[in-house]
Amino acid sequence: MNFNERLVELTFNHEQLLARPNEAVWGNGVYERYKYPVLTADHAPLFWRYDLNEATNPYLMERFGVHATLNSGAIKWKGKYVLVVRVEGADRKSFFAVADSPNGVDNFRFWDRPITMPEWGEPATNVYDMRLTAHEDGWIYGIFCVERKDPDAAPGDLSSAVAAAGIARTKDLVNWERLPDLQSRSQQRNVVLHPEFVDGKYALYTRPQDGFIDAGSGGGIGWALVDSMEHAVVEEEKIINLRHYHTIKEVKNGEGPHPIKTPQGWLHLAHGVRGCASGLRYVLYMYMTALDDPARVIAEPAGFFMAPEGEEYIGDVMNVLFANGWIADEDGKVFIYYASSDTRMHVATSTVDRLVDYCLHTAPDGLRTGLSVETLNRLIDRNLKK
Repeated sequence: MNFNERLVELTFNHEQLLARPNEAVWGNGVYERYKYPVLTADHAPLFWRYDLNEATNPYLMERFGVHATLNSGAIKWKGKYVLVVRVEGADRKSFFAVADSPNGVDNFRFWDRPITMPEWGEPATNVYDMRLTAHEDGWIYGIFCVERKDPDAAPGDLSSAVAAAGIARTKDLVNWERLPDLQSRSQQRNVVLHPEFVDGKYALYTRPQDGFIDAGSGGGIGWALVDSMEHAVVEEEKIINLRHYHTIKEVKNGEGPHPIKTPQGWLHLAHGVRGCASGLRYVLYMYMTALDDPARVIAEPAGFFMAPEGEEYIGDVMNVLFANGWIADEDGKVFIYYASSDTRMHVATSTVDRLVDYCLHTAPDGLRTGLSVETLNRLIDRNLKK
């Protein structure tokens, strides 16, 4: 196959992928999954991956390898469903790129260029997992993990890293103003900005941890108020959603996207991590906090909300679901964007009403087998009496 024939075939197959319709395949009453991922490495534009000049690339080889699309922030923007995607190259470096869809479930297409994120301080080795918040101050903020090599690593240690929460803001998703990294006494990898002022301050959901990987003494999802996002400093921090022994979040947990405001309270989507024979297992769970105090938990269903299913289990990092973006439409429909196994992006759909019902009317975790059986028997009793 010569250069032009190969280019025609590549272009045809790529357009077929981008235009492929998606469909809901099953539901559990709480949400519906969809048949196809919404973004994969193959969705990346051909002009990112290939030198399309026959003179300099006669074999039409990939010159820039795209390995994965994952962990996307999400926002409704100018009538479209927009994801700020973590794109990982074959070189293991991640960068941010924007993709949008007219309906939220298929036909996602990347914008022509990735985000050129300004540096702050020591240049980051890697950046990833942006949470997007359209704040009432008028800015769209992106908070993301900034990874740098641990300056205290022993000679020959080429894996130890330190994490910080990078902060940037924009008005158009193209031009980003980089602000100083969040200042905190501990490392922070999962930080989310609440969309409203609280007591006249910016409110952050944090995840303090002792090391880059291990939460250590970090107790769970934290809450902190800061005076300014231009110089964000965590002075005081309290844990509002705890880790617990022998649960889906015994190793660590972290806030996903910013919460959705409902008449009954704030809806939260988070991830929980436990250790198992195959390594760390990441699942999604939900909880709710009070309208008058977003730091006060009012409901948390037991166990996971979503866990890897079928092909979602397989990928670059197995047995992982992770979500840091969702969109609630004005009609109450909710689009939940989640990544599977650090490889590809999916969507699930629900409604605000169903998610609130799930949170408020699903029993909490009793933290031991006996209480789980009591919960089940109560349900059986109600059903058998009908």
